[in-house]
Amino acid sequence: MIPALSAPPPVEESLPNTRCRILATAERFFREIGYQKTTVADIAKSLRMSPANVYRFFESKKAINEAVVARLIGDVEAKIAAVADRPGVAAEARLREIIVFLHHDAVGRFTGHPRMHEMVEAAMSESWNVCRHHVDRITAVLERVIADGVARGEFAVEEPAVAARCVHTAIVRFCHPVLVVQCPEDFVPALDAMIAFLIGALRAGRTG
Repeated sequence: MIPALSAPPPVEESLPNTRCRILATAERFFREIGYQKTTVADIAKSLRMSPANVYRFFESKKAINEAVVARLIGDVEAKIAAVADRPGVAAEARLREIIVFLHHDAVGRFTGHPRMHEMVEAAMSESWNVCRHHVDRITAVLERVIADGVARGEFAVEEPAVAARCVHTAIVRFCHPVLVVQCPEDFVPALDAMIAFLIGALRAGRTG
């Protein structure tokens, strides 16, 4: 039997916050019992709604999962974008902070909450476009920092877009949800060594 979560008071299905309530409830279920064990009926019952009402907002459990994952990764994207746009901070320092944040967020989120890993794995296999757009947005943030570093004379790369994709590829080992969970002891080289290598590569050819 699926354990019941504390049910919020009933609300009219037409209220603007109903979609958010469905997502918040779904995320609680995904965290507590896992994506695979959660049903739309569980979510509906917790909200004192019928499954048909839930389907008015989301066509399937897969669509709910996509929206939950999009909300979580949107928070990550907002945080690294804020670092990227921080005024008066060297590009090297911002790039380092972004990479460290991505690593620590992945480790904390997916090793501390193993059922969240199940949810993301489902998104990676069933809703790859959500993940692909996330990768593209992270790469765009890295590109913005690298391009600013070139403009400031910190970095010497001809194509910041290519450099950003290289950096993102290089750090996948440290922030991929499957790798950080299944191979937690295999961070070779260490994150600091990888960051130092990447920054050295971005600086290569700089004069003065």
